Amino acid sequence: MAPMAVALILGWWLVAASRAQQVPRPSLSLHPSQGVSLGDTVTLRCHLPRLAAWVWLYHDGGKTHNKYKDKELDAVEFSFMTTSWKHAGTYRCQYHVSDPLGTSEKSDPVELVVTDARYPPPSVSFSFEGHVMTTINISIQVGRGSNVTICCWNWDYGSAFLLHKGGHSAPVQRQDPSGGGMATFTLFGVTPADTGTYSCSYRPWGYPFVSSSLGDSVTLEVTSPPTHPGRSESPMCMSLVSPMGGSVTASRP
Repeated sequence: MAPMAVALILGWWLVAASRAQQVPRPSLSLHPSQGVSLGDTVTLRCHLPRLAAWVWLYHDGGKTHNKYKDKELDAVEFSFMTTSWKHAGTYRCQYHVSDPLGTSEKSDPVELVVTDARYPPPSVSFSFEGHVMTTINISIQVGRGSNVTICCWNWDYGSAFLLHKGGHSAPVQRQDPSGGGMATFTLFGVTPADTGTYSCSYRPWGYPFVSSSLGDSVTLEVTSPPTHPGRSESPMCMSLVSPMGGSVTASRP
């Protein structure tokens, strides 16, 4: 091949590569963002520039769907009308455009977690300032600076446990306890910012993208000044049913 032709081809390739590098990365969102139950309708929305493009949706690393997007639109939607276990998992999106020529990077991952009501919600206990109680949608006042512990358990299915706070789209804490069964979430030195309603859920053994329903909630109100300044308690949990079928027990992890 003549040197001039090689130079032209190389120049075209470098221009194309330069343009491809300028293609913005898309973002992916889930609607609703949480609380998706079996049978619900869920939508994954890939956001990208107003360009004509082919858009791919990836599920757990493999391509599953693709759609063509007109340049007037800034998003493409992929919907599951009746969500089932097979839809649970991790999703990303990516797009290809011809003008300017390029293929984007994949978006950050989005997790679709499906709630299966056949798994019973976790049991919950609550402790602060030496008091331990099981919760049945209760409201508690604690002094600023106190240590508050919320314990969640399900000895039959619980593997990973998540602590949820009202108003937050994602769990505020997660624990994968060795051996499963119970998790202890401690809020150290609480402040008014910790005021809110808390509840727990768990992921069953072997199913990281399946969730139980939320357990009983506890509403925490942090007062100021503290009721017992400087008092510190180690975390304590109460389990109504032990793995061996025993009676009520209280323990410090």
